Formats: sequence, structure tokens, C-alpha cells
Amino acid sequence: MIATIVGTGLIGGSLAISLKEKGVANWIIGVDQSAENLRKAQELKIIDEGAVSIEDAMQRSQLIILAIPVDGLLKVLPSILDKAGPQHVIMDVGSTKEKILQLVAGHSKRGRFVAAHPMAGTEYSGPEAAIKNLFTQKTMVLCDVKNSAEDALEIVEDMVDKLQMRLVYMNAEEHDLHTAYVSHISHITSFALALTVLEKEKEQGRIFELASGGFESTVRLAKSSPDMWVPIFKHNRNNVLDVLEEHIHQLEQMKQLLEKEDYETFYKLIQKSNKIRKILK
Repeated sequence: MIATIVGTGLIGGSLAISLKEKGVANWIIGVDQSAENLRKAQELKIIDEGAVSIEDAMQRSQLIILAIPVDGLLKVLPSILDKAGPQHVIMDVGSTKEKILQLVAGHSKRGRFVAAHPMAGTEYSGPEAAIKNLFTQKTMVLCDVKNSAEDALEIVEDMVDKLQMRLVYMNAEEHDLHTAYVSHISHITSFALALTVLEKEKEQGRIFELASGGFESTVRLAKSSPDMWVPIFKHNRNNVLDVLEEHIHQLEQMKQLLEKEDYETFYKLIQKSNKIRKILK
């Protein structure tokens, strides 16, 4: 199978590597608005060739994977579906789903589209960030599959199986709610923590000297690209605001306990938070 990947950064590039290694595709065409990204992706042998446009690549491809920020997805997806034939499977890997699926709900070729979200990634971006086995034993969420054609869904499910991923089915609303709780809040908290430390600790050398594993693991997500994350926060705004309000409430509670020197209650709060161990073993 020939596959086209639109967006040759971390997710798109890592998918390209895995699709070839697992025998899902024997030829990968890359499409990217950045000529430099395409050049690097070919140089690193992530893709087999670069295409000038999605339309050119579609003429020779069966599987088209859209690995671009959500704003870009909303712009290009309808026109790609316009050009889709019965042989095409269009799949996105966006981190929000509700607005994307609302956009194409009435499209005559909606069945050729499978909405997917691989719960995998790192804080790095660009073709150089692409790595082998990024998706192994990770979760792939497929959304609103009842609206995808049976043959299109089977191709994506087979791909997920070959990538050795766990498969979860959700509707778009459910997906966006839960990703706000377990993914999006982690990133916005990390951005805020980085800003806090940069504001309070004026001596950058001291940050470098004293930052331990705990700080690094907590703040590493702050290295993530704003090109990717601002559209996610924008399109999942209500859910992010909801979980952010609760997060601020918890921080305020801890602040008040410190101000009152109520260490017994603080101890119980931390003890309560330790219950996450039973979930994340």
C-alpha cells in the first residue's frame, strides 16, 4: 500500500517509520508546507518522496494520514474529502475531535474518514523528533466510528493492530472531555510552571545547576510547540477551562493550608493524591 502523510513532524514522521517497519505501507509520500521539513524527512529516510500537493499524492495513495495542527485540519479536511474516491481512507491524528467531526458531519464522503488520536508523543517537534516504536503499547482512540465506512474502518483497525497499539472507541465529546483531563491540563500546567520558574529564578545558571529529575520530568512538556498546542487549547477551550478551574482550586487549597500552617490537613491531601498510584502503576 502507498500511504501519504501530511505533516512530517514528530507524529507524522514516527507514523511513517512504523508503517514501513510493520509492513502496513511499502511506500510513503510526504506532504508538508515546509520545504525544509520535507527535505529533512527524505534525508532521514522517514519518507520515500515528497509531493508538491496533497492532490498529487492522493492520486497514487490509498491511505492519507493528516498529522497537522487542528487549525490546519479544519481548513484542509473538507477539500480532501471532496477529492476522495472509494479507494481512499482519510485519517487524522488530531488531539481534539468534536469540531472536526461537526465540520464533516454532512459531507457526502464522510464514510471515507476515520477520526483517530494516538495517545503518544514527546515534547519535541519536527522530522528530527520522529522515532521508532513511538506507538508500541500506546492507545489509539477512534471516534464516532459508526459514521465511517466499514472497509475504511477495517483498514485503520488493521493498522492499529500491526502497530501493536491498544484500541479504544469513544464519541467526539467524550474524547475531548477526557483528553482535557489527562493530557491537555498536563501541558498547560507545565507551561505555567516553566513561566513561574523563569519569572522567579532570574539566575538561569542556578536553574541548570539545581534542576533535578523531578523538576525536569514535570516541566519537560513546556518544550512542546505552541504551533501545536494553542490550536488544541482553542478548540477544546471549554473542557480545558473546566479542568483548569479545578486545578486552580486545588492549588489555592494548598496555598491556604500553608498560610494557616495546617500541615495535618496538607498531609491528608497529599495522601489522597497518592491514590493515583493504583491507577498509574
